[in-house]
Amino acid sequence: MNLTLRLLILLALLIRAAESAPNPLPNVVLIFCDDMAYADIGAFGAKGYPTPNLDRLSRQGVKFTDFYVAQPVCSASRAALLTGCYPNRVGIKGALGPQSKIGLNSNEVTIAELLKERGYATAVYGKWHLGHRPEFLPLRHGFDDFFGLPYSNDMWPNHPTAGTNYPPLPLIRGEQIIEFMPNQTQLTTWYTRHAMDFIERNKQQPFFLYLPHNMPHVPLFVSDKFAGKTKRGLFGDVIAEIDWSVGQILDTLKKNHLEENTLVLFTSDNGPWLVYGDHAGSAKPLREGKATVFDGGVRVPFIARWPGKIPAGSTCREPAMTIDVLPTIARLTGARLPIHPIDGLDIWPLLSGAKKATSPHDALYFYVARLEALANKARAEFGDSATKQKGSGVREPGRVL
Repeated sequence: MNLTLRLLILLALLIRAAESAPNPLPNVVLIFCDDMAYADIGAFGAKGYPTPNLDRLSRQGVKFTDFYVAQPVCSASRAALLTGCYPNRVGIKGALGPQSKIGLNSNEVTIAELLKERGYATAVYGKWHLGHRPEFLPLRHGFDDFFGLPYSNDMWPNHPTAGTNYPPLPLIRGEQIIEFMPNQTQLTTWYTRHAMDFIERNKQQPFFLYLPHNMPHVPLFVSDKFAGKTKRGLFGDVIAEIDWSVGQILDTLKKNHLEENTLVLFTSDNGPWLVYGDHAGSAKPLREGKATVFDGGVRVPFIARWPGKIPAGSTCREPAMTIDVLPTIARLTGARLPIHPIDGLDIWPLLSGAKKATSPHDALYFYVARLEALANKARAEFGDSATKQKGSGVREPGRVL
């Protein structure tokens, strides 16, 4: 057998082995902003400040024009994202404060817990806000590493109406408080550096990186490298720094040859907090903002990129919601869905641009905590049967005993 023939046979065997080898599990990067509105980035109509990295992400992937959060408030929105459930189902409504004695119940299953079963490294760097006591923190919900704030950055003594409600703001690593009243101008930078390091350390195995920024929630803070850099004042500077952070993550993936096997998702927890004037963003042309269930409160920017899997420069106009992230990731990674009821549905056909793909939902539902007063009134007048749904599967939050 001559050398050429041997080489051809060897090449054929290598090709066959490559074709039969299982596809590597995809990495997942989930970037989640706080109070970033529908029109706060260039791809969705922002003006007055550049967002080149987010615009690049949009050009390289798909943007959804009708993507929603399950509730237009911090904790409830995050509960829905991580569990695939409407927040009412898991008993998390509104925003949990420093005096709260509840958090995400240990019986709920988060994206991180699903992926841990598949051998993923998992980390969260940023704002948690699903319970600040040790039994509710990220390491109890499937995450290997946590660095960030346990709740909103305005829940501190410097709040103008704080009184005695807000103790010194803690910065946590793992489950230990490492500092009180941290320098908030460095939060976006710190979270970004931690995220980049996590990617570097776990490039040889599948990973799930959850990056929930505190910004642009008030009070606004920006590092010196972006202070005064835009025409939109402090708010524009803050958005520019978030855009920089996205660029750093994308560049780290590229540097480590991970782009082709990483799903990157970018969205926000709700619309703009309009009462803060020029310290809030814009949901135009949508009506209203945070804490309302008008579209300005619950409709948010959403971008997804996975080269070769998601069509570049595409737009999806079908409605979807943050509750759909968990079941979609489960499908892509072969993870098992929770055995208890969830509300999200697989939207991979929408992400991948499947022909004639439509929303898997017959309807999407929204809730604002203030409506609970009406429900309580109905209970008082007509009994529990007035507000209970038979077989609804509603569950309770975890509680401090």
